[in-house]
Amino acid sequence: MELKHEVLPPPLDATSNPPNLFDGTTRLYTYYSCPFAQRVWITRNYKGLQDQIKLIPINLYDRPAWYKEKVYPENKVPALEHNGKIIGESLDLIKYVDSNFEGPSLFPDDPEKAKFGEELISHVSNFTGALYTAFKADDTVKQADAQFDYLENALKKFEDGPFFLGQFSLADIAYIPFIERFQSFLSEVWKYDITAGRPKLAAWLEEINKIDAYKVTKTDPKELVGFYKKRFLVRSLLVDQTIIFMVFILNIVAIMLFSNLYKTKHLSLQEQQ
Repeated sequence: MELKHEVLPPPLDATSNPPNLFDGTTRLYTYYSCPFAQRVWITRNYKGLQDQIKLIPINLYDRPAWYKEKVYPENKVPALEHNGKIIGESLDLIKYVDSNFEGPSLFPDDPEKAKFGEELISHVSNFTGALYTAFKADDTVKQADAQFDYLENALKKFEDGPFFLGQFSLADIAYIPFIERFQSFLSEVWKYDITAGRPKLAAWLEEINKIDAYKVTKTDPKELVGFYKKRFLVRSLLVDQTIIFMVFILNIVAIMLFSNLYKTKHLSLQEQQ
């Protein structure tokens, strides 16, 4: 499906005025490199809703006060302004956009596929959480293996297409923003190829990267890797340095205690003589 060309607006910061809120315009409040917001952005694009849903990017590092006060008290993205109300949470939003707007359906009518799709979407938080834990562990690759093996097996469920439910769906949209990030980070830091020995996952990535609705939402891999290094590796390094420092201090204290004990015992022996 050919995607309409779109000039992306610049992010709004603390100095920016709000749009004309609740004037009947449907707005998607987003941040271009946020994986949660990316889910809704992909859904919007795939359904051809560039004219119906206006992108309003928010600078998450310098947020305008009006966003929390007048739009979304949670003060995060994504959020959708539609029919006089604000809706949040990315997994709820992709379902909402699919159900309430025109364009190709992104969820199957087939009961078996629909059930499996819901299971996959429900599992995505466990998947991302497990990878975040793995990034801070000593056996990162081993823990990552289990998670990507899960995806490989899930992709074997239906054979009528390369995606989780055969055809491209909300299940794929739920996962791809995070797999995009995990693939780059694991490759750069651990030289780990998530597709090695996983032909289904390799085919899934190949096909999903042909979808224009997704391609225009991708972030520069260098930016993603840099962000993840700061989030996980720098923090781990600080923890390691703190532990080393504490061990050093404990050793100093132990030496001082031993020295004082030795002096006390030595003086006691002298007094006895």
